[in-house]
Amino acid sequence: MADKKEKLFSDFSPVSTEQWMEKVTADLKGADFEKKLVWKTNEGFKVKPFYRMEDLEGLKTTDALPGEFPYLRGTKKDNNEWLVRQEIRVECPKDANAKALDILNKGVDSLSFHVKAKELNAEYLETLLNDIQAECVELNFSTCQGHVVELANLLVAYFQKKDYDVKKLKGSINYDFFNKMLTRGKEKGDMVQTAKALIEAIQPLPFYRVLNVNALSLNNAGAYISQELGYALAWGNEYMSQLTDAGVPAAIVAKKIKFNFGISSNYFLEIAKFRAARLLWANIVASYNPECLRDCDNKGANGECRCAAKMAVHAETSTFNLTLFDAHVNLLRTQTEAMSAALGGVDSMTVTPFDKTYETPDEFSERLARNQQLLLKEESHFDKVIDPAAGSYYIENLTVSIAQQAWNLFLSVEEAGGFYAALKAGTVQAAVNESNKARHKAVAQRREVLLGTNQFPNFNEKSDGKQPVEAKCCCGGKDHTCEKDVDTLVFDRAASEFEALRLETEASGKRPKAFMLTIGNLAMRQARAQYSCNFLACAGYEVVDNLGFETVEAGVEAAVAAKADIVVICSSDDEYAEYAIPAFKALDGRAMFIVAGAPACMDELKAAGIENFIHVRVNVLDTLKEFNAKLLKK
Repeated sequence: MADKKEKLFSDFSPVSTEQWMEKVTADLKGADFEKKLVWKTNEGFKVKPFYRMEDLEGLKTTDALPGEFPYLRGTKKDNNEWLVRQEIRVECPKDANAKALDILNKGVDSLSFHVKAKELNAEYLETLLNDIQAECVELNFSTCQGHVVELANLLVAYFQKKDYDVKKLKGSINYDFFNKMLTRGKEKGDMVQTAKALIEAIQPLPFYRVLNVNALSLNNAGAYISQELGYALAWGNEYMSQLTDAGVPAAIVAKKIKFNFGISSNYFLEIAKFRAARLLWANIVASYNPECLRDCDNKGANGECRCAAKMAVHAETSTFNLTLFDAHVNLLRTQTEAMSAALGGVDSMTVTPFDKTYETPDEFSERLARNQQLLLKEESHFDKVIDPAAGSYYIENLTVSIAQQAWNLFLSVEEAGGFYAALKAGTVQAAVNESNKARHKAVAQRREVLLGTNQFPNFNEKSDGKQPVEAKCCCGGKDHTCEKDVDTLVFDRAASEFEALRLETEASGKRPKAFMLTIGNLAMRQARAQYSCNFLACAGYEVVDNLGFETVEAGVEAAVAAKADIVVICSSDDEYAEYAIPAFKALDGRAMFIVAGAPACMDELKAAGIENFIHVRVNVLDTLKEFNAKLLKK
């Protein structure tokens, strides 16, 4: 078979990069190659429109093997298995147990329990874990940070009482001193003291990880990929640095750290992120020269423990790009995100239910979220092939570029005193919040598209009482205050401002009607009518399209008869000089008048009193806010 392939390809003469560039240049017809086809990512590096084998020259990534240091190609050698995780917020331990037992029969093999600290005791835990075979499922726990050691002691006592084989028990306790600073603005307790006590308490469970890097928070706050990865590395290194200085062996610290990443919709960059993450973290851990623990024979050239350098990665689909309107599109977003994480070789994954932005997910949405992962496993066999991206000219180059950007950020944080110092100074929060602001601006200008929200909205959809779920400030209990010790991240979703605008329209009790006055050139009037309908429907306006009118007077008459609040003239740029002013005068202030486009005669039209123009260069959100201010006050 190999010989046949050799013969097949020998029938085609090789094409050089120079020949490809000659063809591309000819097709561009004088346009600038860099401006037209080279894409600059939000991370700050350039992506070419095509890559060739020569682009792999000098890249160390192609030397990596699955399951071997520095784990670029994954920590497993013979499969790409990952655990399907589902979250359970425990209100009643008996009910939570029943739910856990049910979903364990539906494809879940990793559970995450959010437990109330004030109710923690042995009986509570026994009820919660009753009949759950802990050797067959990963168990993860979150509670208030001041009670993590207590939780660890209770878990150890429970597993010892049940006489489990501790080497078969896998899971985590979500202790993260730094995440509380990022999300709540709270600096409470002593990280080193608590972490040491937690490591000691969980010692009987060798495969439980208890020091968490919740970079998911950065992702959900709108961080760019290089920021999420760069800060996550600094975050993990802060544990390594402080705890080894406090006398905890480097191998023990490293084996207790768990990374929880978000997954954005940037498909190929996310695959590259997970590959780069393992590579960089392995090198960071190796720099501490961790000594091998007992029963470990995975030693490097200098005798360091290489298995300690394996990054444990849980991934969760982002909430930053989820939407309230046209919410089922969220399923498409989370599906491609889950694909990225699976191909990137994560250890476990949570797919966020599509309705999480506006309600507590129900049984149906949770089932869909589970099945999104099961489809990738059972029908697409993503769990069978290790690192299928390996050797891809494109993804190998993306991996190196992401790694370089993240590493530069990591070094800058370390040079400034480390992650803890950066949080105290607020530099991490400021940088991510600036990215959040930039991404909101991109959404407002449609440079970042959210289908169903800022582009191609469902014209007839109503919220039906749906309201965005607001994040709670504090960790439960009415005695807690929301005063902040440090600045926090902003978690406004990308769609939040468009949703607020559309909800404002609904709440006003008046739904403005936009009438398309289509006239002149058939192709241009149809294109501009479609553009205008999509533009105005983003604010929840009723839109009325038309096949075309013989005269502007006929169009205005039809608009007035339809009781339109807005009349949008849709024609070609050349014809606006003929049609726009007569239409504006005929309407005579009986409705808002808009020109669809930015014609050369715009100054002339403005001089005649026409104020409103919609086109690809306007800020869609700001323009619709101005329209709402004029239309809803009447």
